Amino acid sequence: MSFDLVLQYLISPAFFHGAVTTLLITLYSLVFGVAVGVIIALLQDSNTRVGRTVALVYLWLFRGTPVLFQIIFIYNVLPTFGIRLTAMVSAVLALSLNEGAYMAEIIRSGMQAVKKGQRTAALALGMKPFAVLRHVVIPQATRMILPPIGNQMVGMLKLSALVSVVAVEELMLVANQTASSNFRYFEALTAAGIYYLVLTTLFMGVQALIERRLDPKQRRKGPRVSLTERMLGSSRGATVR
Repeated sequence: MSFDLVLQYLISPAFFHGAVTTLLITLYSLVFGVAVGVIIALLQDSNTRVGRTVALVYLWLFRGTPVLFQIIFIYNVLPTFGIRLTAMVSAVLALSLNEGAYMAEIIRSGMQAVKKGQRTAALALGMKPFAVLRHVVIPQATRMILPPIGNQMVGMLKLSALVSVVAVEELMLVANQTASSNFRYFEALTAAGIYYLVLTTLFMGVQALIERRLDPKQRRKGPRVSLTERMLGSSRGATVR
């Protein structure tokens, strides 16, 4: 093993570009996946049979087929119907639709965890259903679904390696192409693994920071400290006088 070659790969523009592409695919897929998940979750809880049927068919389709199948289908089959997408768009679309199926279950479980009595009380106070959803249900559900969403974020980062089958120049494809040119697979994959570990660590750090900001105990802790400091400041001032 050559550590100099690993370092050379780490600072090479090709590997850096592959890591950035992997990060962008992950972020785009997560954003669109959460949006799709919210829509499907609302359809599941809707009062219309059509909405529930659409949600059921969607979940059955995208949870019942492999992600790799979905990526290849969108990239290779849709052009036969006149829908031509770039490899990057096809990859993000496939990952987003697949992620939306799992996000829908996470979001729905978080929304159902909020007690119905709180919704009833909010409606009794004159709040409209959308206002109840925005100010009562979503803030509480967000704290509950954040940990599983964080796990999905890390999982999506690793699933992004599958888009190399449609020639998207993400990190794994760059590592394979680099290694195939000189058969130094150990060094190339080690460099790619370091990039993956850095990205997953970054995601876990962001998740921990958001959880801390949304934790009501942490929010209450701040005012107590500041109040104590103000009290100490007042007592010191009184002592001086």
